[in-house]
Amino acid sequence: MNSNLIHLDDLAHPELNGVERQYMADAPAVVFTRDNVLNAARQQTGLADFGDEDFVERLDIWLAAVEEDSGLGPLGRATAFDEMVRYAANRLRLEQLLRDHPEILDVKIDRPVIVAGLPRSGTTHLVNILASDPQLRSMQLWETMMPFPEAGEDTARPELSPRFMKTREMWKVFGHILQHMPAMHEMEPDHVHEDIELQGLDFTTYLIEWRARMPRWTEYYYRHDQTPHYFYGRKALQAMTWLRGPNRWVMKSPPHMENLKALIAAYPDATIALTHRDPVAVIQSTITLLAYWDRIRRTDMDLPGLAELWINRIEHMLKACVRDRDLVPEHQITDVIFHDYMADERRVIDTIYAKAGLVATADSQWRIDQYIDKNPRGKHGQVVYDLVGYFGVDVRALRNRFQFYYDRFPVRKEPVPGEAL
Repeated sequence: MNSNLIHLDDLAHPELNGVERQYMADAPAVVFTRDNVLNAARQQTGLADFGDEDFVERLDIWLAAVEEDSGLGPLGRATAFDEMVRYAANRLRLEQLLRDHPEILDVKIDRPVIVAGLPRSGTTHLVNILASDPQLRSMQLWETMMPFPEAGEDTARPELSPRFMKTREMWKVFGHILQHMPAMHEMEPDHVHEDIELQGLDFTTYLIEWRARMPRWTEYYYRHDQTPHYFYGRKALQAMTWLRGPNRWVMKSPPHMENLKALIAAYPDATIALTHRDPVAVIQSTITLLAYWDRIRRTDMDLPGLAELWINRIEHMLKACVRDRDLVPEHQITDVIFHDYMADERRVIDTIYAKAGLVATADSQWRIDQYIDKNPRGKHGQVVYDLVGYFGVDVRALRNRFQFYYDRFPVRKEPVPGEAL
């Protein structure tokens, strides 16, 4: 038997170990109200002015949607509540920075390189490779979670930031509880994370959908143009650049794929690397990750329900991508096909560099090569997936459902257990 293989046979009925049970038992009780979230953020920061308060409508939708998830357990509820408080606190700090330093809004964001694509399609690995180049500014996990300094913080030495220390401790605990997470999605404080966190400050992000099953919010999100929220996120990016340059960024986030119009409006000189992978493989990986995480967050796993929720979600992302892909000028976008990328990472990087007008220095090339060599696929083990057995998905029907995407982009179909291609 291959000892590198990870079998998650208890997804439907988790067999919790002592660490997992204790962590769940320690979860505080929370009451989901607007005042509770905003007052907690005020108390945490010592600040009071959230700026334009149109965001409270979206916060109220989040609160109602999480309450409607009857399968969410105490730890899941506490995690969702803490996420909302974190966004509110970050918003308070941003608004205070903008009042104290209005010149922030004059900061130029220069030709960012932005990775977009489905979750589990190579976006994290790709952005971390690009971020190895010191010519590009990236946002590491600790900085995306807490982008703006706390009172009295020395911003001249970010490596000593209390925000970094807090993030390191938090993810150390998280990794101790869910020991197989690094094999599915490594989350180290200094790894590059998603700029969609910046839209979270305006309380509109699909990341909250990873915390709970909340169709009320998803439907609201679909009905509203995200362009104003991308511009709010741009203000946050300007503030981060003002705090610590340079001003040419590399960023990534899966929902950019369904918001290409808003993305290019906010960053008109961006170079976009749009990743494409077989959606069946993406769904298999995504829902397995979520189900493993849910073992400590939920009382009702409902794996078929989780599968249907995310099949619908990814279908929406792909249809929006097919609809809007050509809105981006061809000289500003590169389609990164997963199997081509896996076969020759360096060639894909060279293509992106050419589109972005970047020249790899000897130092940047060495750093990129070092990252690629030290981070092979399956570094932390290989998860064994079972889309049919665990989640009850009809793979043939699923492939038919996504035929529109196979017709548009030359992704290679990846066989799943029990399927013959």
